[in-house]
Amino acid sequence: GFHSLVGFAATATSVASYMHLADPASALDHGTLDAVHKTAIYLGTLIGAVTLTGSAVAFGKLHGVMSSAAMNLPGKNLINIGLMGTNLAAGAMLMSTSDPATGLACLGATTIASSILGAHMTNSIGGADMPVVITLLNSYSGYALCAEGFMLNNDLLTTVGALIGSSGAILSYIMCKAMNRSLANVILGGIAQSSSAQKVEGVHQETSVQDAADLMTSAEKMIIVPGYGLAVAGAQYTVADMVRMLREKGVDVKFGIHPVAGRMPGQLNVLLAEAGVPYDIVEEMEEINDDFGET
Repeated sequence: GFHSLVGFAATATSVASYMHLADPASALDHGTLDAVHKTAIYLGTLIGAVTLTGSAVAFGKLHGVMSSAAMNLPGKNLINIGLMGTNLAAGAMLMSTSDPATGLACLGATTIASSILGAHMTNSIGGADMPVVITLLNSYSGYALCAEGFMLNNDLLTTVGALIGSSGAILSYIMCKAMNRSLANVILGGIAQSSSAQKVEGVHQETSVQDAADLMTSAEKMIIVPGYGLAVAGAQYTVADMVRMLREKGVDVKFGIHPVAGRMPGQLNVLLAEAGVPYDIVEEMEEINDDFGET
């Protein structure tokens, strides 16, 4: 949610900075618009608008205001390409024009196209991939802040923005690698995803609550791998009570946490700790992978 405020601030600051520097009256005190300032203003507007609407859509998905399912519009790849083309054309015109009105119109076109692009790309990603989206939006907000630093000649904003942007990008790459997906695939809103369903193989088997309870109580070792559903349902307290009863019966219970499980990075660790689950039985994917063979 707060990322959207950073995006809004970057967009508003970019437009205001252009209006101020393009004003002939202010040119005597602050100089004219050069290529560096125009580039910073353009990037601040583009990244800020994408962050604004993308964060708003992510907030809606995570809080149940919008459907968590991925939106697949017909020709969504062409929509993304068209919006990117509009941004590039507006940026090229902004860099080449010296007319303040034309430049302001280019920034307006960039704001509109980027806002639609941010909302469309984020809405094209399912709720289960929201942890990656959150880190990407965090990275975007950092780069928007960095652009603000350039246009305002503020070294602190530039440095802090670069740190936020690079750390968010690195975390996004690590999470995508854990999901066996490319970063470009997530950035482009699942542009490379196939719409065909995976073929189901094997025989469907049903079980009852009693059978599941008997299976768990008779087990020697058990690994629970929580995911997005636990976070959405708020089931951490129920799971914690179940784990406590199983451990009292002598069952060795552990949790295996996938890097992108939950609604945002590290959320499941916080939820389990909040429910009173002992920290020493909560392990990361790399730590617990070898235990699955004997569980």
